[in-house]
Amino acid sequence: MRKRVLLATGGGDCPGLNAVIRAIVLRAARERDWEIVGSINAFDGVLNEPNEIVVLTEKEVAGVHIRGGTIIGTTNKGGPFAWPIKNPDGTWGEADRSDEMLRRLQYLGVDAVINIGGDGSQRISQKLFEKGLNIIGVPKTIDNDLLATDFTFGFQTAVQEATTAVDKLITTAASHNRVLVLEVMGRYAGWIALHSAVAGGADVCLIPEIPYDINLVMDKIYSRFHRGRGYAIIVIAEGAKPMGGEMVFEKSTEVGYENLRLGGVASKLIHELKTAGLETDMRETVLGHLQRGGTPIAYDRVLATQFGAKAFEMVLQREYGKMVAYRHPNIVSVSFTEAISQPNFVDPTSDLVATARGIGICMGD
Repeated sequence: MRKRVLLATGGGDCPGLNAVIRAIVLRAARERDWEIVGSINAFDGVLNEPNEIVVLTEKEVAGVHIRGGTIIGTTNKGGPFAWPIKNPDGTWGEADRSDEMLRRLQYLGVDAVINIGGDGSQRISQKLFEKGLNIIGVPKTIDNDLLATDFTFGFQTAVQEATTAVDKLITTAASHNRVLVLEVMGRYAGWIALHSAVAGGADVCLIPEIPYDINLVMDKIYSRFHRGRGYAIIVIAEGAKPMGGEMVFEKSTEVGYENLRLGGVASKLIHELKTAGLETDMRETVLGHLQRGGTPIAYDRVLATQFGAKAFEMVLQREYGKMVAYRHPNIVSVSFTEAISQPNFVDPTSDLVATARGIGICMGD
C-alpha cells in the first residue's frame, strides 16, 4: 500500500513555492511506495466540503519551477485553529476545527504533512505537531524574518524586483531633479529595503529597526542638491517609523485576516518632509505585490529545490516536528520551537548596516 504525503502552501504567495512542490514530488518519485497530494488553499482543501485534494505527479509539476505563486493556491485567512464562522446575528467568529482536520487527514490516508509557509504557518505546524500530527515545515517568506534559517526562498527575488525599481527611479529622478521615495514590503523587518538600497545605490534607507529623524533625512537630501539641481532616492520599508512615532497601518476588515495592513509610509514621509520645509519636487512609488509575484530568480529556485528535497528526506527519516533550514553551506533541520522562537530583524550594528553607512547611505539616525 502506497504511503501518502500531503502538501499545503499557506500565507502570502512567494516566488519559489512551485519549485518546492516540484522538488518534493520529484524526490518522492525516486521511492516506489509514496504518493504526493496537495491541499488547495492551505488547509482549506482538507476542511472544505467537498474537500479539495489533488494528486501531484511528475507530469503535473513539470516546468512549474519557473512559475511564480503556487499551483495549489494559498490563503492567509483563518486556518484549522481559527476557522471563520458566521454567527446568527451576521457577525463573524472563529471555530477550532483542528481535531476535525486530523480525523479527515486520517480518513484520506495521509501519513505525513509538509506545511510550506512563514512564521504564522509554522506556528500552526507546531500546534498540529503537539496534537500528534506527523508534520514537517518548509520556511517561506519574502520578508526573510525567520531567525532559524540564513535565508528564506523568495527573499532574493523580492530584493531583485526592488533593486530594479531603484535602478529605474534613478534615471527619472535625475531627469526631473526630484526626490523619489520607494516603499517596499517586509512588515516589521527591513531586509528588503536594506539590500535593495545598497544594491541600487539609494541615498536614504529607512527600516523598522532604526527609527528615523526627519531632520537627518532632510540634511541628506539637501546634500544631494546644488542650486536646485540634483536628485535623491529614498527606500523605505513599509514598517518604518519616525523616532517617537508609530508605523502606518490599518486594521483589516477582511474575514479571517488577523495581520495589520501596513502601507502608506512613503506618502507619510513626503508629507513629513514638506511639513519640515523641503520644497523639492517629490513623488512616491509603492512597489506592493510586484515584489512577491512573477518568476523566481535562479538563487531562489535552487534554495527552494534544496528545501523541497530535504523536506521529503525528513519524511523518510521521520523527522517530524521540525522545519527545513539553510545554515550556510548546509540544508539542515531545526525544531518548530526554535524556528518560531523569535523573528529575524536587522541588527543595527550588523556589517551590512555598517556597509550602508560607510558608502554614505543615510539610515535616518
